[in-house]
Amino acid sequence: MSCCCDENDDESTLTSPLNSFSSNPILIDSTATISPMNSHFAALTCRDTLRLIFEKLSLADLARASCVCKTWNAVASDDNMVVEAFKAPWKLLDVVGTPSSRSFWRDNGIGKFAISHRILRGETVASLAVTDIKRLNNMMSDHGIYSRERLLIPVSNPDILINGTCYIELDTYAKREVAVLYLDGKPESKPGTLLNRVTSDRGKRRVIDSLKRSMHVDDGTAQYYLSISNGDPRAALSQFSSDLRWERQTGLA
Repeated sequence: MSCCCDENDDESTLTSPLNSFSSNPILIDSTATISPMNSHFAALTCRDTLRLIFEKLSLADLARASCVCKTWNAVASDDNMVVEAFKAPWKLLDVVGTPSSRSFWRDNGIGKFAISHRILRGETVASLAVTDIKRLNNMMSDHGIYSRERLLIPVSNPDILINGTCYIELDTYAKREVAVLYLDGKPESKPGTLLNRVTSDRGKRRVIDSLKRSMHVDDGTAQYYLSISNGDPRAALSQFSSDLRWERQTGLA
C-alpha cells in the first residue's frame, strides 16, 4: 500500500511556503537541509506520513511545524492533532468542550488546569490554600467566597490529571478559560460559560449577605444596589463606592 498526497493536489501548491517573498526559482545547495521547499522527497509532503511524525510533537513544535508550508500547516493545525498534543504530557483521558479561541491550545502548562471545588456551608478561604486560590478566582477579598457556589483550585500534583477528563469552561469570576477537573464526576450543568448573574434564590441570598459584609450596610441597602446592577455583585460594589465618595465630597457622609 502506497502512501502519498491527495492525487488532486498540485505539488507546487502543497510545498509552497506560507509566506513567499519571491517568485524566482530557489537554487538548491547539495549541502542544504532537506525541507518541503527544496526537496522532491515525497515523505515530506505526504499527509499520512506527516501525521505519524506530528503525533510525537509537543504543542510548541506543532506550532513551529505549521509555519513551514501549507501542507504542514493543514496537518499540524488539525483539531484532533492539537487536542492530543494538549493531553499527552499529562496523560489525560479526554478534554471535553471547545474553547472560544484557538489560542487556548497554545499553552498546556499546569496553570491551564484547575479542580472544581464546591463550597460547603460555613467554609472559608482561610481553610483552603489562600494566595493561589484568590489569584486564580480573581478574588479581591475573602468575602468573595460567599457569593459563589464553587471555587477553582490550582493543580499542585500533576498525577491527579492522569486518566482524568477535563472540561473547558469560561469562568466569569476567573475571567479566563480553564481546563477543569471534577473529582466527583461530571459538571452538573452543560460545560461552557458559567452564568454571571444570580439565577437562584439561594445564590441571591448569599450574594446579598456578602454585599452586606463588604459594604457594612443593612439588608435593604444591599438588595437595592444589587438590583440596580442587574445582579452583578462587582457592579453593585462599584456603584456603592461611587455613591459613598460623592457623599463624602459633598459633606453628606
